[in-house]
Amino acid sequence: MLLYTFRRLGLAVLIVCLAMLLLLAAIHMVPGDPAGIALGPRATPEMREAFKAKMGLDQPFVVQYVNFLTNVVTGDLGVDVWSNRPVSTMIGEQLPHTIALAIAGLGWSIMIGIPLGCFSAVHRNSWIDKLTGVLSVGCIAIPSFIVGLYALLLFAVNLRWFPAIGAGENGDLGDQAMHLVLPGLAVGLGWVGYLARFVRTSMLEVLGENHIRMARAYGLPRRRITYVYALKLAILPTIALLGVGVGGLISGAVFAEIIFARPGVGKMVVDAVNTRNYPIVMGGVLVTTMLFALSTLLSDLLAAWIDPRVRQGL
Repeated sequence: MLLYTFRRLGLAVLIVCLAMLLLLAAIHMVPGDPAGIALGPRATPEMREAFKAKMGLDQPFVVQYVNFLTNVVTGDLGVDVWSNRPVSTMIGEQLPHTIALAIAGLGWSIMIGIPLGCFSAVHRNSWIDKLTGVLSVGCIAIPSFIVGLYALLLFAVNLRWFPAIGAGENGDLGDQAMHLVLPGLAVGLGWVGYLARFVRTSMLEVLGENHIRMARAYGLPRRRITYVYALKLAILPTIALLGVGVGGLISGAVFAEIIFARPGVGKMVVDAVNTRNYPIVMGGVLVTTMLFALSTLLSDLLAAWIDPRVRQGL
């Protein structure tokens, strides 16, 4: 288990380093002069050179990458170009909102997707199974920003069941939870389809195993066989999917934060891209990539701890 942990941890670190390398390369490939775009057409050449020096864009590509990784190891993510505030402080202020939104989206996907997959597997090849299949594919196909817009118009504007924008009053957990319902639905609905189809496939495999047949032969209640014995085994492959899902939910939170005017890392990075504030872009992408790698790592370790065959490569 220890060797498996180190191997997965090394892979997570490699993913983060490669992601930051690709991001830095993308920044250099973006057309246009970042200093000219950020400062405007009236900026003098001296002002542009000072701006590039402040962001480190006057150095070679390799030097920029090594310097960034070195600063990350020491906990320095740079400073905001315009306010001179530490990027780590600014991300720390926005990160709890993004994590709460991702958890809300994950709650929606688990609450709907897993029961839907179990129900579909129990009623295999029936009209109910076909209907749940159509619903699952529909949830996957609908973009999160479309779900967010229609949820905003229907439940916030027309019915007025939930608040439309913002993150709620500080210190009021009830108000903050109400502000998370619609954005969480917009972020998590797509993963409902993935979970439902994944759980259905896994449940069908488990329901055909010998110990399940033996439980039926002993006359155990069907509900107990399905939701106690079969689901316990069928949920194991879903753990890895949930790890990837958390990363997908964090990345998908950008649209919800923009549509519902919520604070968060995603919205902050989008605003920084528009103003060419590259320290915030690099820091925000680094943090979200680390969260993605961490969630995947934890799901893999949990699956390996529950099922020893995973860490043995079986």
